[in-house]
Amino acid sequence: MAQEQILAACKAGISAWQQAFNSQDAAGCAIQYAESTVMEARPFGTFTGREEIQAFWQNIMDQGFADVDYTEVKWEPIGEDGYLLTANWTMNKAFGVVHREHWTIQDDGKARLISDDFEVQGER
Repeated sequence: MAQEQILAACKAGISAWQQAFNSQDAAGCAIQYAESTVMEARPFGTFTGREEIQAFWQNIMDQGFADVDYTEVKWEPIGEDGYLLTANWTMNKAFGVVHREHWTIQDDGKARLISDDFEVQGER
């Protein structure tokens, strides 16, 4: 797969995640993660695997968090089949940074997160 195709798949992945979050669809968020992904959600803790990750996002949504948006998005190639994303993010009630999202192409040709490290830096 060419770099442009890999990057396009990674961008489609983050777009699908954002759309799911903004639709308050925790399962739709979780499906953008590989089965055994470790997600570091500072200051909340570490969540491993799709089930824990879905429960985390459901809890966030249940608390009224919505309307995620990304700014200063940077994509860096990593390995032969992936990209690292860094960005700033805002929601209706919080803001922070994505320290490191590692997206890679999976067997089905779609990009999914194999690791995620983000931080809530404040409330708004």
